[in-house]
Amino acid sequence: MSTEPETTEDTGPGTPDTPEGPDTPEAGDAAGTPDAPDAPDAPASPDASERDAAADGEAEGGAEPAEGEGAGDRSEAEAELAAQRIERERIERRKAEKKAPIESGTKLSGSAADLLAAVRAVESGAKPLATVFAEPAPAPRRQAPEPVRRPQQPAPAAAPSGPAPETVESVRRVLARGGAPEALAPQVAEALGEAAGDALQEDPWQLLRIGGVRPEQADGFARALLGADCGPDDERRGRALTVWLLEQAALAGHTALELPALTAALAQRAVTDPDNAVQSALAEGEALAFQDALEEPGAPAPRQEEDGEEEERPVRVLVGLERYALAEESLADGLARLVNSPGEAAGPWEAVAAGVFGGAAELARAAAGHGLVLHTGGEAARAEPAALLGAARAAGLRALAVCHTPDGRRRLGALPGGGDDASAGSPVGTVAGVLAGAEGPGRDADGALDLDLLIVLDAPQLDVESAAMLVESLRDGARLVLSGDPAVLWSAGAGRVFADLLAARVCPQIASRTPDPGPLGELVSGIGVGELNQVEAPGKEVVIVPVRDAGEAVHRTVQLVADSVPRAFGVAPEQTVVITPGHGGAAGTRALNAALKERLNPGPGRFGGFDAGDRVAYSPAPGRTVPGRVVTADADGLHLECVGAPVVVPRERVEQRVRHGWALTAHQAVGGRWPAAVVVLPGDAAQALSRPWVYTAFGRAERHLSVVHGVDQALAKAVAETAAKARTTRLQTLLRAQVPAAG
Repeated sequence: MSTEPETTEDTGPGTPDTPEGPDTPEAGDAAGTPDAPDAPDAPASPDASERDAAADGEAEGGAEPAEGEGAGDRSEAEAELAAQRIERERIERRKAEKKAPIESGTKLSGSAADLLAAVRAVESGAKPLATVFAEPAPAPRRQAPEPVRRPQQPAPAAAPSGPAPETVESVRRVLARGGAPEALAPQVAEALGEAAGDALQEDPWQLLRIGGVRPEQADGFARALLGADCGPDDERRGRALTVWLLEQAALAGHTALELPALTAALAQRAVTDPDNAVQSALAEGEALAFQDALEEPGAPAPRQEEDGEEEERPVRVLVGLERYALAEESLADGLARLVNSPGEAAGPWEAVAAGVFGGAAELARAAAGHGLVLHTGGEAARAEPAALLGAARAAGLRALAVCHTPDGRRRLGALPGGGDDASAGSPVGTVAGVLAGAEGPGRDADGALDLDLLIVLDAPQLDVESAAMLVESLRDGARLVLSGDPAVLWSAGAGRVFADLLAARVCPQIASRTPDPGPLGELVSGIGVGELNQVEAPGKEVVIVPVRDAGEAVHRTVQLVADSVPRAFGVAPEQTVVITPGHGGAAGTRALNAALKERLNPGPGRFGGFDAGDRVAYSPAPGRTVPGRVVTADADGLHLECVGAPVVVPRERVEQRVRHGWALTAHQAVGGRWPAAVVVLPGDAAQALSRPWVYTAFGRAERHLSVVHGVDQALAKAVAETAAKARTTRLQTLLRAQVPAAG
């Protein structure tokens, strides 16, 4: 059967011909894979293998490494990790400077009051009691303090290669006694420190700190080590499971969990006293608890009682990991600082506003008078921040624009005003490159970026930690413009920064009126508002390929990439991306990559499963993915070419960081665009589909989109009814306490 686009019936995505229903879903396929970080309402363990989890950051995504990253891959990654560690230490110092706890509600009762009392006891250095009846009066929230700038740190030289051999050996012996894989020894030693062997022997559930280890595996390990002393009500087990569930929640995008959701998840894991497990985690400082007021937008202000006190407001109790709590509070403080201390709008900013037209002029006027501005729009709307960047630089302002991926940087640099991204001192870069110090203008004596204007494109992909580091790097009076398409998938990391800021309405919001052109633009725009429309595609810009089962989906996908699309549109296979909902199953990325490799670059896989010429997805850090190509391999590791730059992946890291890359998930592909895209929707993927997923996947195509369609009416239903799953975050509450709503 021919699958050439010029001969395949183009029925339009709203009315696919599906002669037969899809086959029985394959076990372990898309619905439970990490490609949907916002999928679970309660945290759940990812189903993908540890290799996929490490390569995709448990939720794919991809701010790629800085251009120019080469044989020094080890030092570049360590430099970024060191910068993040220094930033977190600075955030912790700021947290310690707070005079009083942050209170947003009053008068809790039951387990919620006990947990808040436990937090206060921990902060005072005491062991919390099981039940605390007295509750101090709430303290007013402090004003956002002046940030403590850290001096610019030089990139560290070679860091220690890992934990000491004797530490690894002691861990290996404990793992062997418990029947756990000894290959985990280096990871356990690195996670638990010098006394890792003793710590693991004393608390076997510490094994849950290692990515990919599930509770049932840790339980079996604990039973083998502890024997009769091991039980489901062990305090150590409850504490470890509390932290593990919060980690899983972070992988799903939450920065914290509501207390009832957390205790319910603990109960499902056979924890007999969930409240005590949470209190134990709080007492040991492994989690933090918060109470936030439940404020509905537009609701009247609390009334004053006859005795002069304010009426009680409903609150929610949240529990989260310290790293995300501190990052979210630091981000709120930094954003409030920018909003509350804008610089002068005269001088160069008048020239900026006069030098652009249309939507760019509106954006420039907003940036002239405000420290924080949000800009929304599709692919064509990127021309507006590009024009603002060019006008600001022409007016003598120090301006920089950063994107989520090197491909985004390339597309921005090609626009008027974007500059040449290949030149020295380029005005465009990537978020990861700026945070690592490999791109951008450098930092001043106080550690702030030497900028008057920072424009962040692909803003929905900002996780809370990256956003906090960027915002805290801006000096007072600098302008921050966050620009992006709010309909795409959210960040792979915890938080939903852009969506929270749009909802909080604490700064100007400029919506672009520039639509994406052509049939593809019309199709994607309709999906964004929940409508899967039939579009006129005279040039076969959109083609539907009906399939009956997953096997046929793989077969037709290979034909499209290798034969039909190149012949009909002149798009080479290496310029076509295949997107599927998940890694597992008969038509997931693993199966599709195996079939595409066999057709496009067959070989024995002599370089650890790879051959020269293979397309790969390289993940230098969790949540970051960059496309590349295998060049060769030697004793140093696997040699790749990624976005024109050489990269060497050490042999011991290849399995975790490199996977075949002909087929990607939507989270891996977000932030990039290709001349042609083939979106594969096997019948067993119906439950994984949502409007943001479809919008993101279909929007990766520039010239041609083929949809290998096996989900019948589930596609239209997902677009119309399945919005993004909610994420539990605190940013809106924290911001509203410091910044009045812009209206």
